[in-house]
Amino acid sequence: MDGSYPCCVMFSGVCQEVMLIKRVRVNQLQPGMFICDLNCNWIEHNFLFSKFKINVGDIQKITDMGIREVSIDTSKGLDVVSAPSEEKVRHEIDVKFMKQAEGLGEPIREVPLVEEIRKANVIRAEAKLTIKNVLADVRLGNQVRIDQVQDVVPKMTDSIFRNKDALLGLSRIKTMDEYLFFHSVSACVLLVSLSHALNITREQINEIGIGALLHDIGKVKVHPDILNKPGKLTDEEFAKMKDHVTLGYDILKGTAGIPDAALLVTHQHHERFDGSGYPNKLKGDKLSLYGQMASIVDVYDALTSDRCYHKGMESTDALRKIFEWSQFHFDPVIVQHFIRCVGVYPIGTLVRLDNQRLAVVIESGKENLTKPKVRVMYEIKSRSFLKPYDVDLAKPKAPCSIVSWEPPTDYDINPFEYTDLLI
Repeated sequence: MDGSYPCCVMFSGVCQEVMLIKRVRVNQLQPGMFICDLNCNWIEHNFLFSKFKINVGDIQKITDMGIREVSIDTSKGLDVVSAPSEEKVRHEIDVKFMKQAEGLGEPIREVPLVEEIRKANVIRAEAKLTIKNVLADVRLGNQVRIDQVQDVVPKMTDSIFRNKDALLGLSRIKTMDEYLFFHSVSACVLLVSLSHALNITREQINEIGIGALLHDIGKVKVHPDILNKPGKLTDEEFAKMKDHVTLGYDILKGTAGIPDAALLVTHQHHERFDGSGYPNKLKGDKLSLYGQMASIVDVYDALTSDRCYHKGMESTDALRKIFEWSQFHFDPVIVQHFIRCVGVYPIGTLVRLDNQRLAVVIESGKENLTKPKVRVMYEIKSRSFLKPYDVDLAKPKAPCSIVSWEPPTDYDINPFEYTDLLI
């Protein structure tokens, strides 16, 4: 099937039409088409529904938001005969994504993961407490205590330089009731790791990290009813939510000791490489390197985080979306480095092996991101648990390989219990 024509599948001798999903460019949209996926970061739109039949006003709104491609259900609305199927587009993206990942090596780690985990746990707890105290001070109208932030960020940097998998792995363990705190800490870990992958100097990395830890500080000035609304925002509420960028920038700009790099991270983390972001619609080289990096990190962590009204994606799927969006919204070179530093299968990912067993990734691949070290612990056919054993898939004679990632909820498994992160 090439995606141009409807298809049928035989059930008991009866031909039944299969719902055909296609990927179309926004300039191909017409009133009467049925959108089933807006193909954008969930937090970047304020449509009441993600699936709906569109009218002229919807098309203009989608265009104004900077969305470039959407998926349509041709069984519920008008078709675009020449458009490829969603399945074909996803397959092509997957092939490109995995091919790129195969060529990405991993920097040498200075210390073993297990050795760094204990230190990283303490540092992460300190970082969370720091941002919690800073935001509480700002809510009360007090000055940002920059000395606290300047103290904890270098500790995070040092940990990442020793073995980034420790803090990166821990950043995946978070609770939705404390989203803002965990998001700030995770953004700092991710941005410092990305800076390290880009060979930015340690002094600059610390300054970037300050910006990452404080990048959402403006949200304390957004009304709690908007910030914590369990559903889609109205146009007016969405506009007020977007104000958090400028509000945060103004707070930090008036704070003595805040480095310029931190201001750029805070002010530009919602900008996009194609000029579709906010607040200033900066495009290309008008957007700073730090802003470009922060935008990737912010979207990735938002995609992978659970909220009361949003179930987070698995990390591998989120990375694929970031890779896909690098056609428009993100710098492809920076995205490549981001994939390298996070890993295609981050620690804690549940994967299916070609021997019909499940395993949990316990260490990212050192030479090939598609071949991490895993802990095998489940037999799919018998649906039974095994005595866990470790396999380094990068070894020349590794007995198995990864077929795909699996949703842990399908097997009622908490994959982090099989890692060394919870020691």
